[in-house]
Amino acid sequence: MNSPGNQPVSTWIIEFILLAALWGASFLFMRMGASEFGPLPMAGLRVALAAVFLWPIMLHQGHWPALRQHWRPILFAGVINSAIPFALFAWAVLHIATGLASILNATVPLFGALIAWLWLGDRINRLRWAGLALGFVGVALLAWRAPAGTGFKTDSAGWAIGACLLASCFYGLSASVARRHLTGIPPLATATGSQLGAALGLALPTLWFWPTHMPGLHAWGAIAAIAVLCTGIAYIIYFRLIASAGPSRALTVTFITPVFAVLYGVLFLGETVTPWMIGCALVIACGTMLSTGLIRTGPAPATPAERA
Repeated sequence: MNSPGNQPVSTWIIEFILLAALWGASFLFMRMGASEFGPLPMAGLRVALAAVFLWPIMLHQGHWPALRQHWRPILFAGVINSAIPFALFAWAVLHIATGLASILNATVPLFGALIAWLWLGDRINRLRWAGLALGFVGVALLAWRAPAGTGFKTDSAGWAIGACLLASCFYGLSASVARRHLTGIPPLATATGSQLGAALGLALPTLWFWPTHMPGLHAWGAIAAIAVLCTGIAYIIYFRLIASAGPSRALTVTFITPVFAVLYGVLFLGETVTPWMIGCALVIACGTMLSTGLIRTGPAPATPAERA
């Protein structure tokens, strides 16, 4: 009998691919929405609509008592796990290619492992240290050469790359926050409450920076898609994947997401993918797998920082 988290690949591979496709599409929808709404209103609407979508599902599953009991850490987690990184990425995709932003997003496990070592005392052996170094070398190489081929102003591209890395750092921080303060809370309560916390955190900036001209239907459609598909439904699939495939396998969706994001950018936005970007993405992926313990030479214990 297969235990939870160790089910055959055939039972979860479709959800795995679907999740990568949904999260890859989020960069496309962010560009479409932020171009008319602006980064902060786009991020605010995204989390607000996601909370509205998830709320009745959470109530139906009977997880309201858990959210009510642990509302403080859950709402705080939403600010650092959704509000801040969503806004940063929404601004970044206005200045760099969505494919480049998705590759930088793949550094989340690197930051997660490093923060877990600094804060939670996770063990990092020599192989994992080598992985961290390799991953950040890949990021440095990508930042060095990628902006010239993205079609955006290079002065803005540097700040946008920094915004993506800062957002990824917040994702990594939120994983350690979740491990320290949200362990044992039903995932659906955490997902719903975190989106509510993010919506509250972005409420004033959303109103303050609301566009003077009403955005078109395409922008509204992008907001609805990223909120319902790429946030609400994606959260549900992600937690199902953790239960069926296990946390380590679920973590590897980070490596597949840029494939879809780059494909969407080429097909719908006319973006260019350079061999340098592909090579750097492979370096980052290899470093991430080493640093999180997905690749190891022996049975040494590994505790990768999981994204909440």
